[in-house]
Amino acid sequence: MKIIIFLKSIFVEKKYNKKYINILIRAFNISLLLIIFYFVFYISFKKQNFVFNWEAIFKYRAKFFIGIKNTILISFISLILSIFIGFIFAIAQESKVYIIKYFAKFYVTIIRGTPFLVQILIFFYIIADAINLKDRYLSGIIILSIFSGAYITEIIRGGILSISKAQQEAMNAIGFTKFQKYFYIIIPQIIKIILPGLIGQLASLIKDSSLLSIISISEFTLNAQEVNSFTFSTFEAYIPLAIGYFILTGIVNIFGKWIEKKFLFEH
Repeated sequence: MKIIIFLKSIFVEKKYNKKYINILIRAFNISLLLIIFYFVFYISFKKQNFVFNWEAIFKYRAKFFIGIKNTILISFISLILSIFIGFIFAIAQESKVYIIKYFAKFYVTIIRGTPFLVQILIFFYIIADAINLKDRYLSGIIILSIFSGAYITEIIRGGILSISKAQQEAMNAIGFTKFQKYFYIIIPQIIKIILPGLIGQLASLIKDSSLLSIISISEFTLNAQEVNSFTFSTFEAYIPLAIGYFILTGIVNIFGKWIEKKFLFEH
């Protein structure tokens, strides 16, 4: 009854503003989509006469939580390192020293142009072994940081290129050093420009971390694979995996939207 009175006050008496109407419309659309997805999967599994064995999976729930924790930790550390790498190589691409400039371009081209899976195998089994780096987790973080750093380099470089020539000339006229240009003028301006791209890259980073399972890093995907091997319940092991990644990336995207509204549109 209270719901009916609330809806009446919105659509008939118009006591509430458009904000509440938009919330209701969004809630309705999301609910409708969830219902559609539910029935599509329900009918599909029903036709196959598939019987879920969730009890076997529930016994290993701790492995899923450990996997999620490790995935979040690895992704967060890798993001910090890759932002640092991105800034270095973005600035290096603007260098007047040709060997530095072309090395930075070569790094970005190679990393962006080859499969991440191949990069993991080469780094871990060839390079890491050659330098006697035995820690899988450290290797995984370095690999993920180098991979993500190439994409962040281009995000940051795009931000740097957005600085007008007039500002560049003004900085030169004042006599700013390169450090002063970036620290006082360029970086404060491009933060707002590159922020949405960095948030999007974090979501990609979380998903890309799943490939680290091939070098036996105990992250979310590997733990789901192990649960599958213990229980022989493939769908029951991988459905929580998909939902987990969806929730993690969804939280990142929501956080990104909040950041955009707070820091980009308020100024």
